[in-house]
Amino acid sequence: MQSLFAPWRYSYLVEARTKGECVFCTALGRPDDESSLIVHRGTHNFVILNLYPYTNGHLMIVPNSHVAFPGDSTPEQRAEMIELASLCEQALRSAYQSDGINMGMNLGKAAGAGVENHYHLHVLPRWEGDTNFMAITAQTRVIPEALASTRDRLRAELARYLAPSDGPANV
Repeated sequence: MQSLFAPWRYSYLVEARTKGECVFCTALGRPDDESSLIVHRGTHNFVILNLYPYTNGHLMIVPNSHVAFPGDSTPEQRAEMIELASLCEQALRSAYQSDGINMGMNLGKAAGAGVENHYHLHVLPRWEGDTNFMAITAQTRVIPEALASTRDRLRAELARYLAPSDGPANV
């Protein structure tokens, strides 16, 4: 079996654990959404870019409260998370013309959670044939857009879907 080494992630994971801080709670507590990569703040959850994305547009929806599992959340938190997932899916398809969307959670260390005590939902765009020669031959992912540009693009796109309307209440 081949292994993909990503040594840049180690310092990120160790630093957060050594300090005893939660990267999500730290980001949420900062007043500057731009430097924290927060795209949207909801009532019960926030949307943030993955600092180490698998592809452009890799979003995470995170509860505002520090909880490890969805079962520890309130029904309102879970409902808002699913509504935000739907809006993120629409925004990603519109902003990136993706062919598909991956959504998923890694709950607990054994499931591969990088941040195991604060659950979150990954939402990321996918394209037909998006595995290219770089990942195959050089074991490297190419992320062609800067995180600041991705944040600006998705913040504007999400705002279109979150704007007040005469329909059902928006998140």
